[in-house]
Amino acid sequence: MLVKFDSNVAGEMIMFADVARRLLQLAGKECTARGVILAEQVPEIVARLRRAVDAEKVADQATEAAQDPADDAEEKPQHVSLGRRAQPFIELLELTAREKDGFVLWEAPRDFT
Repeated sequence: MLVKFDSNVAGEMIMFADVARRLLQLAGKECTARGVILAEQVPEIVARLRRAVDAEKVADQATEAAQDPADDAEEKPQHVSLGRRAQPFIELLELTAREKDGFVLWEAPRDFT
């Protein structure tokens, strides 16, 4: 399932529901079929997302340090970091917050909790 985010300032973005769910949960929002993020909410949401990205980086570095180099020969599925997933969303939010009346709406076919 896809979730569409539409900013009245910065355009639109589409992402898979599992990614949207993680980002919205980190933002403190419910994963309902429709929702809104207001410009005045953006600073707190961006701070939450950046803290989560930083925490994941630290955890990933610790995991890498603890891994046996012999395990590197084995092919593993590529991990897409939270930072890579969150950065476009953070940019959309920051662009939206530049306008006093900015907002981001999201819409999905159904709740995706």
